[in-house]
Amino acid sequence: MDVVSDAISAVRVGRPSSSRLRVSGDWAVRLAPYEGVGFHVVLAGACTLLPDDGGTPVPLGAGDVVLVSHGTGHVLADAAAGPGAARRARLLADVPETDLVLPGAGPEVRLLCGKYRLDRSRTHPLLAELPEMVHLPYGDAGSPELRSAVGLLVRELDTDGGRPGASLVLPGLLDLLLVYMIRAWAARAGTGGWPAALADPATAAALHALHCAPATPWTNDLLAAHAGVSRATLARRFTTLVGRPPMAYLTWWRLTLAATRLRATDAPLATVARETGYGSPYALSHAFSREFGITPGRYRSLGAPPPELRVTKP
Repeated sequence: MDVVSDAISAVRVGRPSSSRLRVSGDWAVRLAPYEGVGFHVVLAGACTLLPDDGGTPVPLGAGDVVLVSHGTGHVLADAAAGPGAARRARLLADVPETDLVLPGAGPEVRLLCGKYRLDRSRTHPLLAELPEMVHLPYGDAGSPELRSAVGLLVRELDTDGGRPGASLVLPGLLDLLLVYMIRAWAARAGTGGWPAALADPATAAALHALHCAPATPWTNDLLAAHAGVSRATLARRFTTLVGRPPMAYLTWWRLTLAATRLRATDAPLATVARETGYGSPYALSHAFSREFGITPGRYRSLGAPPPELRVTKP
């Protein structure tokens, strides 16, 4: 287990969805805000992404990838589009479920548009730290894996899903794409926040231990010994980079895992408690209610996270 994988798996709902957009000429489409993480891969041609908040337009070329980290509304338009493109954009209420073709005069632009659906009630702080838009140019020498994943996607899509195993290959490639996008962002982000936490040997070792064995009765001394530093050093570096002390992070992560188990399985509360480091269902229920403002049983029975769910911010 590792932090990036856990951060994604803890909040993912279902499988990623994607479709292709083929456009040409003078065009513009709007993606309304949505719950999840969106992405666009330019398979051929060039276009422009216009953020809804009036931010700087993002020019996109063939092979470029852009991650819409928080489901922010935006407009995709032809490469020559100006600010007025937003006013004439065709509204797509969500990432389209089927391929969309908008013919026109001029060079064709082909995009892969997709979405990872997330349960925002328990977003890992690593994902929360992502900027609204992450533009990853194809020529970026720091992300060879991302270029490889894009290349595989292009070849798979060129067959129109006709190759054996395509129904498994495409979702798998989309999962890889998300991991590689987050890796590429962390590598480019440099110092500060979660990229720095993952790059710091002691903090990364402690995080790895907590994620590998969350049910272990960890103490600050035991965790510091595992990380190979003193207790004071680990406490200082971990708290500075992660934003909370090691044991506070462990408590939050255990409860996040419990929430995931409650939604994804029908395991008894006693089993969930044991898997997440709580000695009894009562102990888990008390901690869960304090963190989320709702009992585990009620949380499980509600299914999709209710809008009124109170969640303590990581």
